[in-house]
Amino acid sequence: MILENGVIRTLDPSMPTARALAIAGEWVAGGVGTHERALASPDVVDLGGRCLLPGFNDAHVHFPTWSLAQRQLRLEGTSSLDEALQRVAEAVRDVEPGRWLRGLGWRSGDWSPPVEPTKEALDQVTGDMPAALMARDYHSLWLNSAALARANGDLEAEGGVVVRDERGEPTGVLREECAWHFRDTYIHPSHDEMVEASRDGVRIANARGVTAVHDKDGWLGALGVFQQLQTEGSLSVRVWESHPKDDLDILLALPLRGPFGNDMLRLGYVKAFMDGTLGSQTARMLDGSGVEITSRAKLEETIVQAAERGFPVAVHAIGDRANRDALDAFEATRETWRGLRPRVEHAQLLAPEDLPRFAELGVACSVQFSHAPSDRDLADRFWAEKTDGAYAYRSLWDSEALVANGSDAPIEELDPWAGICAGVLRTLDERPAWHPEQRLTLEQALIATCVNPAWLAGDEWRRGKLIPGFLADLVVLDRDPFTVEQEELSAIQVVATMVGGRWVHNPPPWD
Repeated sequence: MILENGVIRTLDPSMPTARALAIAGEWVAGGVGTHERALASPDVVDLGGRCLLPGFNDAHVHFPTWSLAQRQLRLEGTSSLDEALQRVAEAVRDVEPGRWLRGLGWRSGDWSPPVEPTKEALDQVTGDMPAALMARDYHSLWLNSAALARANGDLEAEGGVVVRDERGEPTGVLREECAWHFRDTYIHPSHDEMVEASRDGVRIANARGVTAVHDKDGWLGALGVFQQLQTEGSLSVRVWESHPKDDLDILLALPLRGPFGNDMLRLGYVKAFMDGTLGSQTARMLDGSGVEITSRAKLEETIVQAAERGFPVAVHAIGDRANRDALDAFEATRETWRGLRPRVEHAQLLAPEDLPRFAELGVACSVQFSHAPSDRDLADRFWAEKTDGAYAYRSLWDSEALVANGSDAPIEELDPWAGICAGVLRTLDERPAWHPEQRLTLEQALIATCVNPAWLAGDEWRRGKLIPGFLADLVVLDRDPFTVEQEELSAIQVVATMVGGRWVHNPPPWD
């Protein structure tokens, strides 16, 4: 196949652009005028002035959870408790008797007047139907009385919080490990539910230019979900899968060393949590506030155990204390993990003295560009006077840390182009850029989305660029983003997507 009459952005500095691209089987064969003569009767695709880029890689996504969320009640954008309850009341009518009402997306920090959710408020619109509504950050869970009754008092978990009223009674909100304990015990989705939803999710992801993901739902059984999709021929995104720290003994019991799998699905790293989140006010801070989920000492132990078997660790850290503890743990264990490419997920708030340590240690920053403009109001409210060190993506880039971009879907939407725009513009609305000094260039945002995630997965010699010998994973955009005004970037559309030389979304010809 030869793709011509467009702009090919290779993201390789030695050959930034090409006028055409030749593909042989799964691989990029070269630019027109070099290797294409070796192709037998190549198909010629007229790009019609469109732009080719390497396929988008979402470096942080909860894929089955995001896929399931496409079918659940969504509370994002609600501006008050009453508006959230109105959406709940409308959704109740569609739930079959005896089933749970499941939903997600509320964020009480966005509500005016400011108020916290309660079981009593939810009871008014749900009655006896059990309801479980995850917060937007997935670190808090809002339950009604019928749902709480299912637990029969089994609410506490180490590293979590049961919010209680002045009488000591649960208000209906659980945070961190308590929220996850309830979720995993009482509302865990079935394997078949996850497969069905993820099958549709793959198609949606392909339509948005996604060719690879780093999944964080290992704890949920995502590996088996993706295996089933691959067996049936429905897996058209490459998956770098996680394994939960809390089940590390299971991984260590297997006769394995390092990542394993195939071109489409590999189990590659161990996932841990240091703290909570900004939205739930459980991020662990240097002022002593927040929730500690994993101590520095325990993280050190996890890093060493995983490294001895060839697996890197990816650790969630939001608050400045959580990030410092994570960096301290990586520094203390550096000789054991050298070369394994560990990473901190989110790195949202950093003390100034900690920011350069990522590059110094060789610990990657797996961040989410969309979080900065999405969280700006909460950050200004809860992290007042500290936001110079929040979502500091350009500062991290300039320090020579490796920055990889993801969505954290379903917290944000799985939409890489929207994330790229957020990294470049630092705003999602008509307001000026939030901390404009942290804006990235378009090229930097693309490298963070296409090139760097491939490096984290050990695929830097075969994915992330459109050059000879690399896999033909690519996305077609309706225009060249480097030739439009920045204000027009968000209007650019994905036209088609290819994975391994096969069109997986909207094959040509195009109008």
